[in-house]
Amino acid sequence: MNNKKTLKKALNIIVPFLLGGGILWWMYRDTNFQDMEEVVLHQMNWGWMLFSLVFGVTAQMFRGIRWKQTLAPLGEHPHMADCIHAIFISYASSLIIPRSGELSRCGILAKYDKTPFLKALGTVVTERIIDSLLLLSITVAVIMAQLAVFNSFFNNTGTNLNDILEGFTTTGYLVTALCLLITVGFMWLAMKRFTFMQKVRTMLSNIKEGVLSLKGVENKSLFVFYTVAIWASYFLHYWITFRCFSFMEGLGFTAAIVSFIVGSISVIVPTPNGAGPWHFAVKTILILYGLTDTEAVTFVLIVHTIQTALVPVLGIFSLIVLGMRSAVSSKAITN
Repeated sequence: MNNKKTLKKALNIIVPFLLGGGILWWMYRDTNFQDMEEVVLHQMNWGWMLFSLVFGVTAQMFRGIRWKQTLAPLGEHPHMADCIHAIFISYASSLIIPRSGELSRCGILAKYDKTPFLKALGTVVTERIIDSLLLLSITVAVIMAQLAVFNSFFNNTGTNLNDILEGFTTTGYLVTALCLLITVGFMWLAMKRFTFMQKVRTMLSNIKEGVLSLKGVENKSLFVFYTVAIWASYFLHYWITFRCFSFMEGLGFTAAIVSFIVGSISVIVPTPNGAGPWHFAVKTILILYGLTDTEAVTFVLIVHTIQTALVPVLGIFSLIVLGMRSAVSSKAITN
């Protein structure tokens, strides 16, 4: 049993790296990295690049502030600084094990503020739902405005929806629906029949309480502001980098928002910080807007590498701060 758990944990780390690494190798197998080094050292505007990093920090800070607000209706009032540190650490941990950030940030609050882990996890689910709805709304609006570009993207990447759906027959749809119903029915019977599932029901109840916490948020307008601020920061974090390269000067807001949306969707694929899928998706969009292949791959590799480097820096900073605080607290108790 322990061997199986160890193997599963190892695969959770190795497979995402192999997937992202494979895509990156395929994309950059013929790249002249000496030319790219020349761009970084002599042609790129580092002032704008460093300025873009400011919004990478504010995006995570606003996320931490919003998280504190969603915890308040549950009677949990962690320190705002701890919420922000937890967010910094969560993004850094996801670089090692994709999707682990949601758990690690709840663990941070449980350790330093005694916030119940499952309640905190429920609020994380709420955040994900809200963010997904906002991203979906923006995506629909952008697709409607840039339908021709998205149609070209789907055709060029082999993800045309019609081609996918044509592979399904009526029988296929029925079998899929039946399998889903059987799965749901089995889970329901298991929860009703086995006594050990009482613990699961309690766990789900705590998570549900966290999910519904949004109903009790006192200032919903402020919650909306934080949500918009998070995504505005993410966008500025990306868009400002356009000013770092001379070959990006011809691309305006439309190219930025379309490539931002496609890049945001691509990180659903579980690789470290979207490495690989993000590069491919954004590169494809930028080429559709007029960049050459060399210019597009140069942009995505440099921008993603530098902005990803910010993530562990913030995570290490927060670990140091929290570690120092724990050391001071332990010393005070000893004295």
